Amino acid sequence: MPGTNLTREEARTRADLLRVDAYDIELDLGSAREGGTFRSTTVVRFTATTPGADTFIDLVAPSVEEITLNGVSLDPASFADSRIPLPGLAAENELRIVADCAYTNTGEGLHRFVDPVDGETYLYTQFEVPDARRVFATFEQPDLKAAFAFTVHAPKGWVVVSNSPTPTPVGDGDTQTWTFEPTGRISSYITALIAGPYVGVFDSYENGEQKVPLGVYCRPSLREFLDPEAVFEVTKQGFDYFQEKFDFPYPFPKYDQLFVPEFNAGAMENAGAVTLRDQYVFRSKVTDAAYEARAATILHELAHMWFGDLVTMEWWNDLWLNESFATFAEAVCQAEAPGSKWPHSWTTFANQMKTWAYRQDQLPSTHPIMAEINDLEDVQVNFDGITYAKGASVLKQLVAYVGQDAFFEGVRAYFKRHAWGNTRLSDLLGALEESSGRDLKTWSKAWLETAGINVLRPSVVLNTDGEIESFAVLQDAPALPAGAKGEAVLRPHRIAIGLYELNGDALVRTDRIELDVDGPRTEVPELVGRHRPAVVLLNDDDLTYAKIRLDEDSLAVVTEHLGGFDDSLPRALCWASAWDMTRDGELAARDYLSLALSGLGRESDIGVVQSVQRQVKLALDAYADPDWREQGLARWAAAAEEFLRAAAPGSDHQLAWARTLAAVARTDGQLGLLAGLLDGSVEIKGLAVDTELRWTLLTRLAATGRADEAEIAAELERDNTAAGQEHAASCRAARPTAAAKAEAWASVVESDKLTNYVQEAVISGFQQSDQRELLAPYAAKYFAAVKGIWETRSHEISQQIIVGLYPALQVTQETLDATDAWLASAEPAPALRRQVVEARAGIERALKAQAADRAAGGR
Repeated sequence: MPGTNLTREEARTRADLLRVDAYDIELDLGSAREGGTFRSTTVVRFTATTPGADTFIDLVAPSVEEITLNGVSLDPASFADSRIPLPGLAAENELRIVADCAYTNTGEGLHRFVDPVDGETYLYTQFEVPDARRVFATFEQPDLKAAFAFTVHAPKGWVVVSNSPTPTPVGDGDTQTWTFEPTGRISSYITALIAGPYVGVFDSYENGEQKVPLGVYCRPSLREFLDPEAVFEVTKQGFDYFQEKFDFPYPFPKYDQLFVPEFNAGAMENAGAVTLRDQYVFRSKVTDAAYEARAATILHELAHMWFGDLVTMEWWNDLWLNESFATFAEAVCQAEAPGSKWPHSWTTFANQMKTWAYRQDQLPSTHPIMAEINDLEDVQVNFDGITYAKGASVLKQLVAYVGQDAFFEGVRAYFKRHAWGNTRLSDLLGALEESSGRDLKTWSKAWLETAGINVLRPSVVLNTDGEIESFAVLQDAPALPAGAKGEAVLRPHRIAIGLYELNGDALVRTDRIELDVDGPRTEVPELVGRHRPAVVLLNDDDLTYAKIRLDEDSLAVVTEHLGGFDDSLPRALCWASAWDMTRDGELAARDYLSLALSGLGRESDIGVVQSVQRQVKLALDAYADPDWREQGLARWAAAAEEFLRAAAPGSDHQLAWARTLAAVARTDGQLGLLAGLLDGSVEIKGLAVDTELRWTLLTRLAATGRADEAEIAAELERDNTAAGQEHAASCRAARPTAAAKAEAWASVVESDKLTNYVQEAVISGFQQSDQRELLAPYAAKYFAAVKGIWETRSHEISQQIIVGLYPALQVTQETLDATDAWLASAEPAPALRRQVVEARAGIERALKAQAADRAAGGR
């Protein structure tokens, strides 16, 4: 039985049979304030290449009331397994389906949210990958594009937004009707509907005769925090940059951006109606890194209007065509767009996105960028570090390989050739081959069609005078993890080698050599006979995707002078290399801590600072020798307090160190400082103890037993918002008592009543690294429950539980054995197996790193 799944072969067969022309979709949302179900009426017009053939249309709904195909009524009872069979098609067909569909609280389909501040109901849709079928009947696959026309009945006074411009509602009663014009030919997963008493701010993008209406929306309870001018500024920079680079005008009639509640992803590229998580409306002070991340998300979704919406992959194996390109585009736009506030975006990319990619690419589930996607369950777990970050890294390498001008020339041809259509990998490569004159088939096989990561190391031999006698770049292809498909391969790399000298305490680049690296050893004759520099940095400027290692002499200099690089990018590359070595057990966790303590004081890039802070905490929690861990955590907590007190008042660094201390405080003095900041008895000059920081402080106090239910309830009374309720749920789950853990576990595993965000908050609070003994009994409970969770909950909800409640804090051989026993006996579905295998790999890696740290402690 298919359930809610759809195979690639089924989609291919249906695409060969059908051409879908138009959908007319009528939704009655008059029941939104009460919840439950809503009436959905779909009329689809389509042709069939083989009259008399059978097919099916997709729908996830509690009930179907009417099915009429070409004027003939079909039995509604034929609806089963999320499909409605359509027998005996004509050459031209009209299908009408009336169903009662369900509001959700999982962030999938039509999500319903009630704001505790005003008691009002807010709706929005989220359809990627296969969830348009939760709102209307649809041929749910990306290559059956059509025009979509929505008619919406909703409460009077509401705002209703869709892909087409918002019409004036009609009707004088309690319910009004919005009738939207049909869209262009788009895929079902990028249609959208947002409805409720949202508030909007409006502007327009103007370029010559072109005028695109712009809107930014949020809930009224967040309006005081919304900064629409900043959102519009980034959006307009993106319009300028992308239209110039793509030579194709923005393809939709307007561009709205809507900050919506309880959104599972960062944002979604609905055509002309982008939805974004409303945590991007900052209620409290955040660092510049948060504004940079929001800008990157804005640009990512805008790039999708061309790459994903205008031109769409044929099937989900080419998802990377959407996501890798948009991820690359967000970074290159921030780096190059005139007026950009974040021209250092490649530093952020190297330190965050590529770190994500390196981690993902070393899991047993690693896969080629162009992944094999057999069904919908495959793709739903494939929105990962390879599809986004590795793919974008490889596109950056492709730009270095063919040149940026040739790259964008090919992209322009691709858009013109395939506008409003669907494509495969070969379509993009063909356009790039034409523009660059290079044969990219071999390049594609090495980079896009194989899995795994290469390691580049320098080989330096000096003569007796200290001059370089030979210099080579060594390339290794570590074996893929056990269970991964395929074989490791060596790839061609276009890289730069940076040569740096010490000038006082500064590391200054004195030369840069760009070259092609291929095979296991590439000689660099340009360096022979030269004085050995203080630091030799492979992959300077971060042109390729590979793990980079420093030679012994360079590593020693970098360890002492990492903050001496003037530019943030080489610092980020060295930080990333050190972190990767720590994860691989080549650098002890205690040595990574020492590096962080010596280098962070001079690190000016706040995004790098925050990334290293998170990585140090992870290193100490997971990779440190358990017998030394507490000593390392104490050292880190003491340093965090010192950095906090020394930071410039009101600075981003001050806020970042306050949050770091709040995550790791352990002594009576440190916890007393948190309590004093919270109750106002202690002040640190310039540090604003605002709403979000208050919750951060309280969470740690609750987790250490310094705050109880009364204090959590009092804080919630101060901030009885949706975010406040989530924070309170996390605080309650964090309390160090058996009763608190049992209550949290039951609310997530034994009940399905929590919304997606509250469930996420409870899981976060439940998993406290200082509470390993308290959490140990839940390992067995996890394995007893996880398969049932997968089979009975929605994808987003089950993934939160499967990943979030895995006993990752129990870094023992017993956890590996229990996982292996479950994998051997439970017969999990492939997507469920993948998630558990990935979690298991974290335990295996941590055990190896702990052994390395233990050995370092005995040296």
